[in-house]
Amino acid sequence: MDILAQQITELNKQLSTQLPIETLQAFQKSIQDLIERKIENNSLTNGDIFPSFSLKNQHHTTITLEDSLDHEKLIIAFLRGSWCPYCNLELKAFVEEIEKNDAIRFIFITPQNENANLEWASEYKTSSFILSDKENKLAKEVGIEFELQDHVIDHYKNLGIDLLKINTTNNYTLPIPAVYVLDKNATIIYNFVNANYMQRINIDELKQHI
Repeated sequence: MDILAQQITELNKQLSTQLPIETLQAFQKSIQDLIERKIENNSLTNGDIFPSFSLKNQHHTTITLEDSLDHEKLIIAFLRGSWCPYCNLELKAFVEEIEKNDAIRFIFITPQNENANLEWASEYKTSSFILSDKENKLAKEVGIEFELQDHVIDHYKNLGIDLLKINTTNNYTLPIPAVYVLDKNATIIYNFVNANYMQRINIDELKQHI
């Protein structure tokens, strides 16, 4: 078990004692529904060309895919947001274990607004860009966008998670967590996509593909 998986196991233990049973059950029901939809079967995979994009980073500067293909490898990680404890663990692992590799460029993509992403980047001291994918348009193009189920929205609100405000939107769409490694031609050479947001990429396995 790699370090991220170990930390997630610890997090699950903590949440099981901190959250109401009704909330835990709602989250599990939500995850099971996403798994049954098999969203990842319709997402981009190895050999596909990653779609072009033009998105604002945490400093409100426009970043394009073409501008980002200036290293041997480009890693693009879709995260749900800074409100998600699993995404925080994943971002922390990426910064500590992967970001220091000079041969790669790392880009994080989230539906959050730029200000939320700036706070997130500052908290974890990442030098990488966190791009705002407004309305999850790129996530939809990649095939990993979904609408949060009605039965779980109130549980998010009760935890102080106002997705409409955080994402500056009128809908409850999110990306399922995904990581893509691209070569200099924007061809996907490795990918990890999992509808279960409690399961994240194996950092040691990712290192083998960069």
